[in-house]
Amino acid sequence: MTFRLNKSILLAAVIAACSIPAYNANAGGTITFGEDKYVSVGFGMRGSFTGSNAPNGGTSDTNDFNLDSARLYLSGSVNKYIKGMLNTEKSGGNSTFQVIDGNVQIEVLPELTIWAGRFLSPSDRANLAGPYYSLGGGYWASVASRYGYNGGYIGRDDGVALVGTLLDGKLGYSFGAFEGNNAYKLSGLTLGTRTGSDELMYAGRLQYDFWDAEPGYYGTGNYLGAKDILAIGIAGRTQGGGAYSLTKTGDYNSYSVDFLLEKKDVGPGAISIEAAYYDYDNDDVFLSEQGKAYSAAAGYIFNEKVGWGQFQPFVRWQKFQADSSVDTKKYDLGTAYIIDGYNAQVSGFYSNTEVTASKDINAINVAMQFQF
Repeated sequence: MTFRLNKSILLAAVIAACSIPAYNANAGGTITFGEDKYVSVGFGMRGSFTGSNAPNGGTSDTNDFNLDSARLYLSGSVNKYIKGMLNTEKSGGNSTFQVIDGNVQIEVLPELTIWAGRFLSPSDRANLAGPYYSLGGGYWASVASRYGYNGGYIGRDDGVALVGTLLDGKLGYSFGAFEGNNAYKLSGLTLGTRTGSDELMYAGRLQYDFWDAEPGYYGTGNYLGAKDILAIGIAGRTQGGGAYSLTKTGDYNSYSVDFLLEKKDVGPGAISIEAAYYDYDNDDVFLSEQGKAYSAAAGYIFNEKVGWGQFQPFVRWQKFQADSSVDTKKYDLGTAYIIDGYNAQVSGFYSNTEVTASKDINAINVAMQFQF
């Protein structure tokens, strides 16, 4: 397979690298109304350029700028026990904003909070981290971790969950019940009408941190050298009648195991290694979304700044073995330039995507991310 790195790709890479202003932003601004009463507002965006060889049997290469994501953030607090958030998203080819998070969090005990509304249901680390808080940026694991792609409102669902920690914050747990009727909302699959009872989807996650404890429910895929992490998480979800097409209805079940290791002071920087395994089952309703998947990634962030930020080279790999006998494999190789954590960063990487009986897609990607 021959891949042409044409002049337009080089030009876009130079423009993206040279036109970044010196930001020192903190995501969100806060207005306080008294003790434990506040409203915080912010916004974020991810944009990219991709140059690739002709996909799907096309005759010409593609060169595309894209606004991958634009989000508005709003959160607030009634008192020290009751908080809430409202986040919207414009993503990909979607020309309108949609509500992805609209929920309240009620702290019953320091170790137990009730989440209710629309939010990320318990799942794997990649889905909980999302496109803004992962190694190298973007929702890179979407081939293997299919919750963001097939999870409804960008991985979100309507429901209620118990979220908390035990053992001095080392054991994190989340268990909940959700509407579950959006499992394949973004997949492009042909849905019919669910037959039988309208059953809820039940989802849960357990995670143990052997070294530093990780705060918060919405996770982080990489700590950029700020923590020593050794964590293992398991997650699962199930719904009777959760998979349905025009001709068939079946139960939906999935589970995953994920691992993250990050260690500071390894030579001149910090190393990170992550991996995950997935099993998806929908009673043979959609063979293209049923099967096993794997992902792995490694990164190294240098402590010393070069100009505004730090370099973090990375490699990422993932594979989905569908029961339709179609395998999808993808790997990325590149580097991120971390200007201000997850508030300001730029990445550039080469990617190769291979699908059974299809033409490989080779691409050069340049992406930027800013949050205010």
